[in-house]
Amino acid sequence: MKTSSIKKILFFALCSVVTISLSSQKNPCLIALSDNIEALVNDEVETYNDLTKALPRSTPEAEKVSPKGIRNYLDAVKESGQDLHSIMILRHGKVVAEHWLGDHAANKPHIMNSVSKTYTATAIGFAVSEGRLKVTDKVISFFPDKLPANVSQHLKDLEIKHLLTMSVGHDPNAVREKTRTNDDWVKVFLAEPITEKPGTQFNYNSLATYMLSAIIQKVTGEKLIDYLYPRLFCPLGIVGASWEECPEGINIGGWGLYVKTEDMAKLGQFFLQKGKWNGEQLLPESWIDEATTSHIASLPAGTKKEDLTIEPEDSDWLQGYGYQMWRSRHNSYRADGANGQFILVLPEKEAVIVTTAHIGDMQAELNLIWEYLLPAIK
Repeated sequence: MKTSSIKKILFFALCSVVTISLSSQKNPCLIALSDNIEALVNDEVETYNDLTKALPRSTPEAEKVSPKGIRNYLDAVKESGQDLHSIMILRHGKVVAEHWLGDHAANKPHIMNSVSKTYTATAIGFAVSEGRLKVTDKVISFFPDKLPANVSQHLKDLEIKHLLTMSVGHDPNAVREKTRTNDDWVKVFLAEPITEKPGTQFNYNSLATYMLSAIIQKVTGEKLIDYLYPRLFCPLGIVGASWEECPEGINIGGWGLYVKTEDMAKLGQFFLQKGKWNGEQLLPESWIDEATTSHIASLPAGTKKEDLTIEPEDSDWLQGYGYQMWRSRHNSYRADGANGQFILVLPEKEAVIVTTAHIGDMQAELNLIWEYLLPAIK
């Protein structure tokens, strides 16, 4: 068999995998894919890369990143015993380093844990830019049929902005526990007593992000992932994403998203470019600025202020919290998921660093990045 024929067979198989993945989400990108199958075969893998809009590649030297610094970082990860699954480093919008460890690979989606939250907040940004809602909208206005018998003043005052900034004012652990025995998560969330004035106290709250997803579905008639596809995923070339749902068919929002390492890097670069992609302003720059600004003093998840034993200059969890995104040291910000999933954006360095991992000590993971990779970016 001729080499060209083998390439085409392999390419058809590749397209089939993408098509099946897309169709499982009723994905609008499937239309573009099916409309361009003939062109895809003609240009084979190059056109597939164009469809998925792979980020441009460069070398560390060309973008003034030290290859030695990258090697030293990987050596330090190995020596420390950290279970790093992948890392991708972007400089000036180009991938200068990418590594997958173990059985992890470029084409394998990875669990995002709470990195999912940043994608959810981005959907809120699109809805705001389209005039579908405002961050000052009251949460109870979207769910009049799911309110408790007695609606407290704090619940009446609860706004979308308070969901975004993790400042609801109730016990998030109690809400999470009650969802284990009640399928109506919205009703459970709204029924939990709010003991602190909304907007005054940070308390990490994954069900607050779920409520953002529920609001998106309520106002658009689409699941969160379907709403994001034509607005974010398709333009950035993110294909094959999947998102877990609650028992009532709402994407969980606060966790449960699966995407690939490069898809994470694309979102980081999208934020670094202030919502612009390929010369088009997809999301207003003002939203990116608002989302990445600290709106409330932050604490590590599950930690009380009086129990802190670390100084702010030593912690990336004490730099403030934006809209489902943490501020970090070195004037950076990040999407952050349990066990070491990071989209780290460094505006002053024009760089993005992405990791997937299974690392319990996430501060130690970031410390190695600061020690080895930050000085490697000249």
